[in-house]
Amino acid sequence: MNRELKRVSFLVIAFFITLFVSASVIQVGQDANLSADDRNTRTLYDSYRSQRGAILVAGQPIAFSVPVDDNYRFQRTYPAPLIYSNVTGYFTLSQGLTGIEGAMNRELSGTSGSQFLNRINSILTGKDPQGASVNLTLDPLLQQAAWDALGDYAGSVVVTEPSTGRILAMVSKPSFDPNVLASHNTDSVISAYNALLADPSDPLIDRSIAGNLNPPGSVFKLVVAAAALESGQYTADSQLDNPSSLQLPGSDSVVSNWNRGRCPGAGATVTIKQALRESCNIPFAELGLALGRQALLAQAKKFGFNSSFEIPMITAASTFPTVMDDPQTMLASFGQFDVRATPLQIAMVSAAIANGGKVMSPTLIQSVLDPTLTSLFDFTATQYSQAISAETAASLTEMMVDGVNNGLAGNARISGVQVAGKTGTAENGVGEPYTFWFTGFAPAEDPRYAITVLVENGGGLGQEGLSGPIAGSIAKQVLEAELGK
Repeated sequence: MNRELKRVSFLVIAFFITLFVSASVIQVGQDANLSADDRNTRTLYDSYRSQRGAILVAGQPIAFSVPVDDNYRFQRTYPAPLIYSNVTGYFTLSQGLTGIEGAMNRELSGTSGSQFLNRINSILTGKDPQGASVNLTLDPLLQQAAWDALGDYAGSVVVTEPSTGRILAMVSKPSFDPNVLASHNTDSVISAYNALLADPSDPLIDRSIAGNLNPPGSVFKLVVAAAALESGQYTADSQLDNPSSLQLPGSDSVVSNWNRGRCPGAGATVTIKQALRESCNIPFAELGLALGRQALLAQAKKFGFNSSFEIPMITAASTFPTVMDDPQTMLASFGQFDVRATPLQIAMVSAAIANGGKVMSPTLIQSVLDPTLTSLFDFTATQYSQAISAETAASLTEMMVDGVNNGLAGNARISGVQVAGKTGTAENGVGEPYTFWFTGFAPAEDPRYAITVLVENGGGLGQEGLSGPIAGSIAKQVLEAELGK
């Protein structure tokens, strides 16, 4: 009898231990995942009943909570909604949360593990719980300048600090007003949300880091030129064939330069630096094929292609194809075929060149402070990779400066400031409008700002426009606003 009781007792104890471990795993080990799950509405509703922390730019709130007389006690408000909406995202009762609001939700709502003692203190003292404030790396002057310069174009402007990876401006247009989604009237929020979803201009998509990514066109020639110099087989003065047209091997397709003739300023051959300055497709198609698809893929990956980044939002991975035949490799060598990129990724390429070949991990988060002003996080620059050598970076810088001073990137020229830059005009299919790009950095001799401009839909010009007069001019306007202050 005693033996049977012991067995039953051991069995009951084993059951309790199993239940205890399971509950601990779910409540403690899976706490972060459960809190972040969009389906966990209780966490979202609870976060309304505490004072959510502010999102700050240069010490000024671009999102904060105000007291209201309803069951939720606080409502989110955005004082400069359109300029920052792609960064802040939205915070809603019924349609989830995005942007910094989503990626930093646990800190803003005060539910992160590092804020546990603050929650206990609130319970013991009877004080209302309060979330942490998130300070962003954005420069308000640059953000405003980027917003103004982009005007009515659909696209994006991204500015980073080459030496640290801090994102100083990140604008996406068309934009939206997150205030209409912050209402506590669920019907109103759903109506506004559905209208935004139905808008053909896709204002909810952050074009700087996501969406239907665009082919980078000629700005990708920087990656190919980097691969050539890094191979040790080429210098900036290496000669490439310079025909007026080139039929792709085993294909009926013919590649042309933008001027439908030979690369300007050269004869039967052209140097790599001339081809980059004049943005000629044929020499880069030849160069890419000679280097080989694996060398191009390896170089693109070093710059960050085929990887996502947590800034803290998760960025879409810019892509360079892993499988290509020779014709496809040649098209990819000037940013066509299936090459796709975000403006942030292209900004990382320019920033790496400006930073002696070092790619820094991009971020929007400068610091996180709890309500007692105790720091929960402080920014520390981290290196993602050494994409190219310092010597290659210096050579590419010279070529990009030449492109602004004497080539197709001349619209980005600023009096008294050396600007390094590269334009790109990408094709999107038969009859489809072009995509315009500019990427570069300034001052070229002591880089403080790396900038990338994306203009979609041909800037309203279909296939008639060029990137320099539009994207290059936007970059100039943004850089002048900061360098001229």
